[in-house]
Amino acid sequence: MRLVLFDRLGAERIGFHPLALSRPVFELRCGITSLGEKLVERTGARDVACFVPPYLAETYRARTAWPVNDPACLQGDDLWLVNGRVKAEELDPGWIGPSQVACDPVGGDVLWAHVARDDLVRRPSCDSLDALLDWAKTSLPPAPKTPGAWKYLWELVLANPAQLTADFLAAGRFGIEGTVEEPFALRGGKKDLYIAPGASVHPMVVIDAEHGPVYLDENVVVHPFTRIEGPCYVGPGSMLLGAKCREGNSIGPMCRVGGEVEESILLSHSNKYHDGFLGHAYVGQWVNLGAQTTNSDLKNDYSNVTVVLDGKKSINTGTTKVGSLIGDHAKASIGTLLTTGAYIGAMTLITTHGGFQPKFIPSFASSIEGKLSECFCKEKLYDAAGRAMRRRGQTWTAAAETLWNAVYEQTVGEREEAFRRSQG
Repeated sequence: MRLVLFDRLGAERIGFHPLALSRPVFELRCGITSLGEKLVERTGARDVACFVPPYLAETYRARTAWPVNDPACLQGDDLWLVNGRVKAEELDPGWIGPSQVACDPVGGDVLWAHVARDDLVRRPSCDSLDALLDWAKTSLPPAPKTPGAWKYLWELVLANPAQLTADFLAAGRFGIEGTVEEPFALRGGKKDLYIAPGASVHPMVVIDAEHGPVYLDENVVVHPFTRIEGPCYVGPGSMLLGAKCREGNSIGPMCRVGGEVEESILLSHSNKYHDGFLGHAYVGQWVNLGAQTTNSDLKNDYSNVTVVLDGKKSINTGTTKVGSLIGDHAKASIGTLLTTGAYIGAMTLITTHGGFQPKFIPSFASSIEGKLSECFCKEKLYDAAGRAMRRRGQTWTAAAETLWNAVYEQTVGEREEAFRRSQG
């Protein structure tokens, strides 16, 4: 059987913006691993292929061993087609039997479909994933059970603490294989701590695993006066600099974190080096948050937080704790203040003297003292991104530029609307 993970262009992707602008939904992390890794682990699949929006295909091929957008993968074997939004823990491998399909009861999107090889041979020609899913939706019997699916980015943040604990148990690793210098304090059980080979914990560090496990991956460096509360995962090569890491964080790889961080997810190569508070936030790659950058994650009246994902409609999150959603290559100056449920698009620049920023900042926009405008020009943004990447031994590629040009075109409408409102 071949597992085919898919992520298609459509309205459901907006719920994962701005992070999904530059990656498939199933590449988003919750806990220690990505949604896609969890689906592969859950199904036990050895033969995996994937389909992503066309503008993401070239850059995603460069970082995965799976075939990407290859129609040949839709032939020659039983197929289990799984939407990247599906919650892995709700997917039961025991459901695999005759050909069948399960659709989202709200939007009608295909969540998963099993297509037996014999039915593949007999079906009308389907030379694309979209054609195959359309055929499955109209021709196959409905599955007896429909798994839950992620709908919004902040749901991953809220689920992160529990998922960290589950992923730690699934990994089955504990103990100290790296270097720990005394004096060192561990609260909780030794079986709730794993320090990987090459990791270095300096003196005067406290790890509190009493209420959840702590996993420090390879080559992590923890500086003195850092406190880490579990559940927590720190990815390879990341550095904690006297940080107060409260519960529920997934950090890295290759991040630098100081100040206070709580129940947040930071993808690779992002910096929150200095003091300031980051709570219940999802932060993309290559983000730089200047000194004293702080987000709010709780309203003064304790009412539910709303988030604006498209520059127009406010969505009630149904929860009182949501911080910031920050896209790739966003940069915030010193003293930046982000309001509860803030949306900070990709390739944004924020400059401030201390006031709160707008709740919605579209991709490729600048916010200067709260006034939105077009960033200087794409080429300057790309040049700055390339310089930042070279500092970490990475390269800005032609494929990356093509991807970001596509993102720029996708976000023209929301940018124009945001500028109009800001100037009005």
